[in-house]
Amino acid sequence: MKSKTLSNIILLVSFIGVLFLAACGSNESSENNEGNQEEKETSNNTEVIMQSEMGEVTIPANPENIIAPYHEDALLALGVTPVAKWAIGNSIQQYLEEDLKDVPKIEWNLPIEQVLSQEPDLIILENAIQNYEGSYEEYSKIAPTYVMSEETTKDWRKQIEVFGEMLGMQDKADQVLNDYDQKVEDASKELSNTIGDESAAIIWVMGDKFYLFEHNRHSAGVLYNELGIKQPALIEELGDATEEWNPISIEKLSELDADHVFLLAEEGQQGVETLKNSSVWQATKAAKNNHVYQINDPSNWTNKGLIASEKTIDDVLQALE
Repeated sequence: MKSKTLSNIILLVSFIGVLFLAACGSNESSENNEGNQEEKETSNNTEVIMQSEMGEVTIPANPENIIAPYHEDALLALGVTPVAKWAIGNSIQQYLEEDLKDVPKIEWNLPIEQVLSQEPDLIILENAIQNYEGSYEEYSKIAPTYVMSEETTKDWRKQIEVFGEMLGMQDKADQVLNDYDQKVEDASKELSNTIGDESAAIIWVMGDKFYLFEHNRHSAGVLYNELGIKQPALIEELGDATEEWNPISIEKLSELDADHVFLLAEEGQQGVETLKNSSVWQATKAAKNNHVYQINDPSNWTNKGLIASEKTIDDVLQALE
C-alpha cells in the first residue's frame, strides 16, 4: 500500500467502510513487466516462477492455503477460497460473506502471529510492504511471498490476469473477464432502453453525513465508464477523486440535478431521515420523481473488483427496472 492507500484506509475505517486496492507483479523478461512466467517440473507437479516487486518467487504447485488480504474478490472470481479474509477489527468486505462466512479474519496489516496461525503456503502482498506489521523477509520465512506491482494495484482486471497466471488458471481468468464484459454489454443495452440518456448519482450516507461519489470513486467507475450512464453536472464539476473525501452539505446537494440517485445507507442511518425531512432535498429532481433508490448494503459499491462490480450492476438493474 502506498501512502495514498494508507490514507484511504484510515478514512474508510472512520466511516466503518473499506478501501484498500489490490495489485499484481511484474516480469523482467516481458516488455510490459507484467506477470510472465516460466515453469519447471517437480517430482509431482508444476511450480511457477514469477518476477515480483521483490524479485523472483517460486509459486508452489496447487497452493491450498493462500493469504491475500483485500484481494479475496479476485481469488473468489477464479474459484479460489483464501485461508483467511481481510479485516479491520470487525469491518470486513461484507459483499463477499456468502463465500467467506466460514473463513477466519486476519487483520489488514498482517501481524506475524496471525499469519503463522493460518499455515499459509502462499502469501500475496501489496507493493508498499512497509505498511504491513512484518517485513518481507519475515513473511518469506513463513511461505513463498509474492509482492505485487503498483501498476496493477489500481486495476482489478490485472489482478485476475496475474492471479490466474500465478495459479495456472489462465483459461479461467480469460473466461471470467469475458463473461464480465458480456454482462456489461447486456446491462448497457438494457439501461439504454430503461433510462436512455438520463443521469444518475451515488451518495453514501454515514451517520448524518453525505458523501457524493466523483466519477472515478469506487463503483462510480462502473456506472459512468462501463455502463455509460450520464453524469449530472455537479459530478462533472467535482473532477477526479482525491485522498481527502469530505462530506457534502444538504444545501450543496440541492444543486444535484441527477435524474436518479443511488442512496447507499445501511438500516438506521440518521442521514436517511434527515433527507426525508429536508425540503431542500425533497425539491431535487430525483426526490420529486421518486427516483431515489436506497441500497442497504453499500459494501460492493465502496470496493473495486469483479464480484463487487457485478453486484453493483445487479443493484442498478434491479433499482431501474
